[in-house]
Amino acid sequence: MDADGLVALVSSYNPHSDTAKIAEAYAFGDEMHAGQVRQSGEPYFTHPVAVAELLARQKLDDATIITALLHDTVEDTKARFTDVSERFGEEVAYLVDGVTKLTNLQLSSTETKQAENFRKLFMAVSKDPRVLLVKLADRLHNMRTIKYQRPEKQAQKARETMDIYAPLAGRMGMQWMREELEDLSFKVLNPEARNSIIRRFIMLQRDSGDVIDSITGDIQKVLKKAQIKGEVFGRAKKPFSVWRKMQEKQKSFSRLADIYGFRVIVGSEADCYQVLGAIHARWAAVPGRFKDYISNPKANGYRSIHTTVAGRDGKQVEVQIRTRQMHEVAEAGVAAHWSYRDGVRAENPFAVDPAHWIRALSERLDETDHDEFLEHVKLEMYQDQVFCFTPKGDVIKLPRGATPIDYAYGIHTRIGDSCVGAKIDGLRVPLWTRLKNGQQVEIITAEGQRPQPTWLDIVVTGRAKSAIRRSLREEDRERFIKLGRELARVAFEHIGKKATDKALATAARTLGLAEAEDLLARLGSAELTARDVVGTLYPELAAAPQGEVVEESRAVVGLPEGQISTRAQCCQPVPGERIVGITYRGQGVIVHAIDCPVLVDFEEQPERWVDLRWHSGPHGAVHTVSMQVAISNDAGVLGRICTLIGEQKANISDLHFIDRKQDFYRLLIDVDLRDVEHLHMVQTALEADSDVAEITRVKNVDRKP
Repeated sequence: MDADGLVALVSSYNPHSDTAKIAEAYAFGDEMHAGQVRQSGEPYFTHPVAVAELLARQKLDDATIITALLHDTVEDTKARFTDVSERFGEEVAYLVDGVTKLTNLQLSSTETKQAENFRKLFMAVSKDPRVLLVKLADRLHNMRTIKYQRPEKQAQKARETMDIYAPLAGRMGMQWMREELEDLSFKVLNPEARNSIIRRFIMLQRDSGDVIDSITGDIQKVLKKAQIKGEVFGRAKKPFSVWRKMQEKQKSFSRLADIYGFRVIVGSEADCYQVLGAIHARWAAVPGRFKDYISNPKANGYRSIHTTVAGRDGKQVEVQIRTRQMHEVAEAGVAAHWSYRDGVRAENPFAVDPAHWIRALSERLDETDHDEFLEHVKLEMYQDQVFCFTPKGDVIKLPRGATPIDYAYGIHTRIGDSCVGAKIDGLRVPLWTRLKNGQQVEIITAEGQRPQPTWLDIVVTGRAKSAIRRSLREEDRERFIKLGRELARVAFEHIGKKATDKALATAARTLGLAEAEDLLARLGSAELTARDVVGTLYPELAAAPQGEVVEESRAVVGLPEGQISTRAQCCQPVPGERIVGITYRGQGVIVHAIDCPVLVDFEEQPERWVDLRWHSGPHGAVHTVSMQVAISNDAGVLGRICTLIGEQKANISDLHFIDRKQDFYRLLIDVDLRDVEHLHMVQTALEADSDVAEITRVKNVDRKP
């Protein structure tokens, strides 16, 4: 599209547009990108023009169109922020800068970095959501032309689009864009599945004729009989939408219902309900498939009535019923706030405040950690909603699959923390019950109640998960601080340093934590490793040991040439402990700890003693150590003990009970470890648990070689 074509397109919906400024932006962008080409071989500027055209067809304002034309100039050309600001104004310059920052965010990078980049994304978008509109249009055009990219690049972009940009488009209410982004990504990620669905649609049409036309005609007859004026549109659902339903419901294509969707657009809200009644009078409604988003609109302003009926030949079809104004918001979503009609900004009563949905996503996120932030945002973007009522009749919106605990935290954190039970429509239900649309929920609370760890497996909302984790962290904080302090002491001593209060406070600040106790708590809860803490202050000392890992065959130094060694089971020595060898005919050298009681038997045989030491390098082999542990006889204690050992990167190779009492168990646990420091870390972790009464290392003097 040339400059005249773009100007004409914008003028068609906004006669008062500053066409001269749009033409100037077109010329400026063309000049800045001169000589640059896309992977397809086309001039690069065809891409910004295509993005601008996409947004113009959404009838957006001049600033957004100009931003689209210039969105790559600051990043990819000699143009600077000040150049754009001086020629096109601060509003456009800041929009271009916002798009540039979004482009530079690697949203598909590692989890921690991804979470931080999501924070930056929401900060940028919250200032002006038009930044995201331009970025989504940019991504859509790139996906439409993705075939020119390398296969590995296609896969990376398609996955990022499927995981991030498509849900964002849906969250903004731009459902058409979400569906196209998903389908374009599906075409790259699973072309065989997509082609198979397309083939099934072709076969279905060949076998049963044009289903869409016939059902559209049936609905039009219903409207005519009810004397309601309206338009009816039908379409087959996108291949990815069909594929997702097949996966979720574990059904084949032939058994899948509602693969066709129909839309009825009428003049008023009252007409919507009249159409609903007429359709239900003509066809049987499918139970559980009715949603009224007119009385309970979505956060992005979406309003419509959804119902599924058994139509012609028993085929299930979904029907959406809405007014023209509702339809405009359904098509444009949050973008409806900036759209024009007949030269003026459209006054659509259903268009939401653009910042509202941003606040809904990012509310209270400053209180969460990086991983919790990412989890919260993804949950909010992906999940559909259910609407439940409080006993007073207020509506609480929650993601699909939410439980009474999610509902309680949706009201207030204090209600969630003290929740002990729930009633749905007056009947007591378990806390893991999944809520449904229209239910009245009452939360039962008790003073002194605290969140339970098992709740994390029950709830689905990011807000509830974050609050539960925070409460559990505070409850265990003292125990974790004690364990963290011991782990820090060992780690610092290992490199010849001391874990002073000043050192810990400095490390905490470097890691972005408020105080040393926060660092120790995270260290004790395995959210940080000792190497992370030491590395902030002494990176050269904390670096991984140089050289290759010592194999088991070279673990012991000082063996006579040609001799092999075996580790004694009586004392189970590990690297880091002083050792000595005793020679046995036909068995080589048996390696004992220097304080092993068995050595007394060889005091009169000095010729059998061999002076040995462990290799100083990092040991790759594991060494089994037996520990006797006494734990409380309470539910969940044994599982937690096993988890604590696993968190220290140690493996349990054997476990059996040696004593069972009403109040405690005594266990013998064989743990595979690297060295004495590793052993000390495991013992410290277990000793810090309040349900561990005793822990001792077992050295079986009766197990002589």
